[in-house]
Amino acid sequence: MAANGTTTTQPNGNSPPPTEGPPIETPFLIVGAGPAGSALACFLASHGLTGIMLSTAPGTAKEPRAHITNPAALECLRDIGLEQEVLGVATPQSHMEHTRWCHDMAGVEYARIHSWGNQPHRRGEYDAASPCRHVDVPQTLLEPILVKHAIVKGWKMRFDTTFVKFERDAPDGPITSTITDNITGQTYRIRSKYLFGCDGARSNIIRQLDIPLIKEPGQGLAINILVEADLEKYMKYRTGNLHWIMQPEIEHPPWGWVCINRMVKSWHEWMFIIFPEPGFSDLRVRPSNEEYMKRIRQFVGDDEVPVKILDVSKWYINEIVAERYSDGNIFCMGDAVHRHPPLNGLGSNTCVQDAFNLAWKIAYAEKELASPTLLNSYSGERQPIGEGVIRRANQGLRDHVGAWEALGMMPSDVEERKRQHAELSAPTEAGQKRRQRLREQIAYTEHEFGGIGIEMNQRYESEAVYLKDEKEARRPPPEDPVLQYQASTYPGSRLPHAWINKRVPNQDNMSTVDLAGHGVFSLITGVGGEAWKEAAARAAKDLGVEIRAYSVGWTEDWEDVYGDWARRREIEEDGCVLMRPDRTVCWRSMGMREDCEEAVLRVMKAVLGRD
Repeated sequence: MAANGTTTTQPNGNSPPPTEGPPIETPFLIVGAGPAGSALACFLASHGLTGIMLSTAPGTAKEPRAHITNPAALECLRDIGLEQEVLGVATPQSHMEHTRWCHDMAGVEYARIHSWGNQPHRRGEYDAASPCRHVDVPQTLLEPILVKHAIVKGWKMRFDTTFVKFERDAPDGPITSTITDNITGQTYRIRSKYLFGCDGARSNIIRQLDIPLIKEPGQGLAINILVEADLEKYMKYRTGNLHWIMQPEIEHPPWGWVCINRMVKSWHEWMFIIFPEPGFSDLRVRPSNEEYMKRIRQFVGDDEVPVKILDVSKWYINEIVAERYSDGNIFCMGDAVHRHPPLNGLGSNTCVQDAFNLAWKIAYAEKELASPTLLNSYSGERQPIGEGVIRRANQGLRDHVGAWEALGMMPSDVEERKRQHAELSAPTEAGQKRRQRLREQIAYTEHEFGGIGIEMNQRYESEAVYLKDEKEARRPPPEDPVLQYQASTYPGSRLPHAWINKRVPNQDNMSTVDLAGHGVFSLITGVGGEAWKEAAARAAKDLGVEIRAYSVGWTEDWEDVYGDWARRREIEEDGCVLMRPDRTVCWRSMGMREDCEEAVLRVMKAVLGRD
């Protein structure tokens, strides 16, 4: 960076290291360029806010760790125009049709279940939840899209750069961060108004803030083996991106008990995620390449298929969430605050939603459209979501034990495993019970592969949600809140999706989701609700905050073409629903009110902390 503050970007996307001198000044410093940090940069950029993003890594992710991208996260990326670019590199939903249990990739299959919105009996539920669909986008493909977008929008990116520490005299005072350029070894400082800890499971920022972590006992070691193997000839009748491999008759090494094989690129690149046998706790285990290759070939099941190991890494199955996500003007998100296994595919999706929740609040506070107290709602809203996610993901792993038992995988003795597995084929009462148990346990894993409820049922409670006008308590959650989505306009809920169109259709259907967001507040009313639109315009003028108001219904701005909005809005036609920029319902009126202008103004002031 030159003395006048200008920055030139090198061909690799890095800004050149500064010379010795005063700290670099920037309003926003993001530490970490994974899904959380890069998404935050993109969302802040959508509000016209830019700064510096650092990453210890030499570039974007080299391992395809996270991969399931769910509708909740895609709606966030849709808001800033990135959905189509993500879909362009994604594996389509048709390749995610099943999760399978098998002996090996080429051989016998034990069971399968429809997954990720492909369930024939549940497609309507998925259609009702969101205009978006599940896709498979490895982190290696998602991160470059996000980082590139952030750079194009004005963010400065520094790879091969380590955050060392921060100094701050007051909770809301300027933050001076010490940074080391990993290539030159040069240490320098960056002074910022905000610091964002998106620096992963070993977060220096969380550690320095001394934020307590809520920890449950971990579930042991796992080994990721990235493999190149062309299995296309086997996949035509085995479509799916997740394949549990169980081999009860094989004398396996203690580190190589069972495996879930994850499609990375269909159908020639795979991530074999290997779990040690129960009770194995030697985290120092270092199998040789020959041992890895032998086990992978057993999992593939066809010695004629060329196999190449591209990478091996180990990780620990955590169940950890931070007690809070922020401290003054320092905010943390992603793996820095919630650490869990990849079950349910909630990891990177939760990171993106953390960032989406925070970005508009930072923007409104910075532009003096809201009180700085609005920022206090970030931790209060997102921490309970993170806590629920880590519990669900770990329970998702525990839920598989029943299927392992039914398949005969649990005994340590190979002869006993073979006996139990053979019982599945026996025309006996014991065999019947074992087969029934396997069917039941496989069906229950729908809580992982069909958990639209845990993905979409987020509910916020904070000062940024106005509840004083609610006459009744929120409806009870659905009978199974992990599986079942519950559309609601109760304040704190996600705006329900419904397809709408013009009275004389001149475009594809549009979602109510697309009426909201885009960096501004929005209000939806219906027939007889014209006064709400006038009230929104008056409040917007008085507060200097944009509020886009729409009417949905018969002969209104938008037609409720399928009647879905009428079924999901929970208000009368002349009532209204008010949304924050993150599409969260922050208030509603069940019907028209004589004091509608005063009501909208009062609510907006309360949500923005300006009352």
